Amino acid sequence: MIPVTIEMVPELDAARVRRWAAARTPAEYLDEMRLEVDETPRGLTILDCRPPWSDWMGPEWIRTPVARLRYVMKRSEWTLYWPDRNSRFHLYELTEPTQHVTELLDEIDADPTCIFWG
Repeated sequence: MIPVTIEMVPELDAARVRRWAAARTPAEYLDEMRLEVDETPRGLTILDCRPPWSDWMGPEWIRTPVARLRYVMKRSEWTLYWPDRNSRFHLYELTEPTQHVTELLDEIDADPTCIFWG
């Protein structure tokens, strides 16, 4: 039987992304918006979270994807993806895969195409 290798996001990189997301929400606006990071063994999804704008929507916050960072353990590389209007992710072709997740966070911040922040 061939052992199955589960790809794992490096914890140090995941912590960097969580800190980056937390730093983008001023404390005085935490009741109005925040960035969250969903973590899977293969990557991290950055979400823009807002409270429901109507009572009939219930108490759950609305979570809109901003970007996905996918990790490939064999190459120790991160790749950046952007969501379309249907929350389907596509390869962001303006950056190359990189071993440094902070380079992709810088690209999301710069957002030269307005694809992440609008």
